[in-house]
Amino acid sequence: MATFVTGVSTFFNIFSQSSKSLGRDFQQIRNYVGCRMRRDAKRRKMAGQYAEERLRLVAMKRNDILPIEIRDLVEKEIQEKIPRQTALRQLTFRCVLTSRPRGVVYRWRFSRIVFRSLADYNKLAGIQRAMW
Repeated sequence: MATFVTGVSTFFNIFSQSSKSLGRDFQQIRNYVGCRMRRDAKRRKMAGQYAEERLRLVAMKRNDILPIEIRDLVEKEIQEKIPRQTALRQLTFRCVLTSRPRGVVYRWRFSRIVFRSLADYNKLAGIQRAMW
């Protein structure tokens, strides 16, 4: 067991030295995938599956031209067939790296903290910090 541990540690030492010699220093990326991130991913998947049917039924439910009886039937069908978790308001926009739910820049799906740090070091294409 000890030889295995020393072999693994020497491999990682060689790997870290070779990566620095190439001029590329690997930055540690924090990736927090917790229960909330998994739950949100599950909700997004379900929302994608039921999106077309949900949109059709909700449009029928909100239509003023249809009789009230048909709208009531559609409302019952929505409650019985479509899970409540598929509603778009159930989805939380989270940072891809840190899973932070607040302050997310929607276009890149990063929190404001991660977005600023990546923009400072020119890690995002087309984004540059404003200087004057």
